Order: sequence, then C-alpha cells, then structure tokens
Amino acid sequence: MISALVGIAIDKGVLKGTGQKIAPLLSRDLPASPDPRLREITIGNLLSMQAGLASTSGPNYGAWVASRNWVRFALARPFENDPGGAMIYSTGSTHLLSAILTRQTGHSTLQLAQTWLKPLDGFAITNWTRDPQGIYIGGNEMAMSPRSLLALGELYRMGGQTREGEQLIPSEWIKESWRVRTHSRYTGDGYGYGWFVTRIANTEVFYGWGYGGQMLYVVPNLKLTVVMTSSSNASAARSGHRDDLHHLLGSIIEVYTL
Repeated sequence: MISALVGIAIDKGVLKGTGQKIAPLLSRDLPASPDPRLREITIGNLLSMQAGLASTSGPNYGAWVASRNWVRFALARPFENDPGGAMIYSTGSTHLLSAILTRQTGHSTLQLAQTWLKPLDGFAITNWTRDPQGIYIGGNEMAMSPRSLLALGELYRMGGQTREGEQLIPSEWIKESWRVRTHSRYTGDGYGYGWFVTRIANTEVFYGWGYGGQMLYVVPNLKLTVVMTSSSNASAARSGHRDDLHHLLGSIIEVYTL
C-alpha cells in the first residue's frame, strides 16, 4: 500500500522520485549529531529495505512502538550497512515513507489511500493503527478484508488500471516495483519496492505478506491474483506457515495450468 501511494505521489509531483534524499523531508526528526550516511538515504532505499539502518522489526519491534516518537526512533537506529547495500527488513523504513507522504501532502496516508484509490471497486481500509504523532503506521496493522486486498492485487495485475480503464497507479511504477533490487537474507527471494519476487511451481510470482500469513500473490503470466488469510497471532516465517501457503499457491497454479 505504501509503495503504491509513493508511486502515485511521484506521478503527481508531490515527490521528486526514488532518488530524492529523505533527510530534508524529515529534518525536524533527525538525530542531533547524525551519521553522515543518514543524508544519503533515498526514498528508493526505504522502499527496497536498503536504508542501511538497523531494523525496527522482529526483536526490536516492541521498543520501537513503545517509544514516544516512532519516526525519530527509526532515524536514530545505528547503521548496519551503507544505504543501497544489503536488504535489512524494517517496518521503520515504510513508516518513514508514511511520515514523508503525510508531511508533503498535508493529508494522512489513510486519506490519501481513500482519495487516490477511491475509484477502485471493492477497496476499503476499515482501521489502521497510528503512532503517537498521528502518523499511520507504514508497515502493518492495516485492516482490510480479503476482498479489499484482492482489489488492490488485481489493480497491480491490470497494470494500475481499473476495469473501467481509469489509471490509478502508473504502469511504469508497477514494473519498477516488481524489479528485483535486493534479496532477503532469510529466504533468498528477490525484493523490489514493497514486493517480494520468487518462483512458485516454475512460475514468476510477486507477493506481499503480513506477519501471520496474510498473503497477496500476483501471477501476471496466468492472469491470476490470490489472497490468503491466516491468524495474526504467530509469525508465519518462524512457524513455517508461510512456506505452507507458498505450497498451497503452487497447487493452485498447477491446477490452473492443466
């Protein structure tokens, strides 16, 4: 969702592009004596999880959401790599994008999603957690029905166009979002701008996944979009549940191609 909104914002001229540096956009929340590399992070680095900053996810998540200012906390994380280096998955990176969108437009990311994606039939966000400053969290805790998530996936599969032909997300942005820029250190899967890229049942698949196993799969070659829901009480990665869902998709693809 955040990747889609960033792409639309760039198209509308709200943001200059993926090469735009984030420090001037978040200047009031920078550390007092920032690491010089902080000024080199771009919007594209945040989108591809290549900011270089230590993660706010996993074991660091609790301390991050317990902090008084989530944006400042994320920006103050120590560097584990240079910007543009290895992938470091961090919810803080997408939250910084949510903050940038909010400050550059004067509207919340929820308002932007409701306005920019309003023509998308079946799409709705019913609830979304905010940080202490009122910024909607950029990485998770967005309440969407399977139908709503399917509508978003279908929009991507259709090249950003609604069934009525209205272009909501630039088609070039979708291509850029699905271009592999780095790889997950845990699965080896590719990663673009907010999307994982892999092969399942010998077919190229683009997917997004939530903590417990809320999955959105887009398989353009088969004109197929699949949504799966799971309990959000346990990590799908640690339990192996995500792999089970991948296998389930593989079975669907095999049947679909008979």
